[in-house]
Amino acid sequence: MAGMELDAWQNVLDVTLTGFFNVTKPLLFPMMRTRWGRVINISSISGLIGNAGQTNYSAAKAGLNGATKALAREVASRSVTVNAVTPGIIETSMSKKYFTEEKIKELVPMKRAGTTQEVADLVSFLASDKANYISGQIISVSGALI
Repeated sequence: MAGMELDAWQNVLDVTLTGFFNVTKPLLFPMMRTRWGRVINISSISGLIGNAGQTNYSAAKAGLNGATKALAREVASRSVTVNAVTPGIIETSMSKKYFTEEKIKELVPMKRAGTTQEVADLVSFLASDKANYISGQIISVSGALI
């Protein structure tokens, strides 16, 4: 953070937090009127444990986690659920640039990266009627990284 410019800080907060606001706000009244809805935020494990060199990103994701919990309380009486999924190291082209297989085995107790399908499966469950009573939760898909 010592060498970070304000623009770098602000841009990441704007994308994550203002983006959440801009996408979610227009949907709230319609969901509340129908007494059913799902808000599922994609956060990051960085919002839970921090990540050196990414103070702005970790702060933004921690803020998204807090917004998730607060909004869940606001809309619970209208049967709208609000949760966040916090992926850890997920096998993608980007993660392959930053994490070798050896490094993943060192960091992740399950000794592997997660898959995009594993993240999608959790999101699918949270969007279903099977998750009617799950709200205000921050759920990690991280192979026990935390």
